[in-house]
Amino acid sequence: MSRVHVVYAHPSPDSFTREVLDSFRSALPAYTLTDLYDVGFPAVMSAAEHTRKPTDPLPADVAAEQERLEAADVWAFVYPVWWADCPAILKGWFDRVWTVGWAYQPMRLRPARRAIVLCTAGYTVEELEVRGHHQAMRAVMLDDRIGARAETSEFVVLGGSATAGADWPALKARHLERAAELGRSVQQESDAIGRIVRERPGRG
Repeated sequence: MSRVHVVYAHPSPDSFTREVLDSFRSALPAYTLTDLYDVGFPAVMSAAEHTRKPTDPLPADVAAEQERLEAADVWAFVYPVWWADCPAILKGWFDRVWTVGWAYQPMRLRPARRAIVLCTAGYTVEELEVRGHHQAMRAVMLDDRIGARAETSEFVVLGGSATAGADWPALKARHLERAAELGRSVQQESDAIGRIVRERPGRG
């Protein structure tokens, strides 16, 4: 069974982003969730964290996040696009959780099988691409922040909430179905992997 760790960043329980989260996780086989605003995750790296050596102890909240990531086959990041990037609290999560000697120099973490970046935006993907924002956001999240830390990764923007006007209800419904579809794809992959494991000939 695939285990998913979801990192969620939005302060409002009534947001479209929360609906996306709920649609995505409704089909997940098993998951853990860190709601960064709900737990009050400290986003600012301290001077002690900045200067720590790889062998020094980790803050408890950082160690707990690393354990959840190591236990998961799939990582998902769900958040709104603010000023062409993720919210500051999620940027701070990467600053603090991607520690030296674990996420880099050297990378000792167990790479995820799959990473899914699922974000909401006021503009559509086409509108973001005209400005170059979509390409930049995708490169930062997939190439830099995730990179080799996952075997495969994907960047999905569910946009148009600020520009769709009267078309928004129908577009929103399609976006929520897309989020649920991504959750189902995790389940389907899990089932396929389970079949391969069960059918693999034993060693005599």
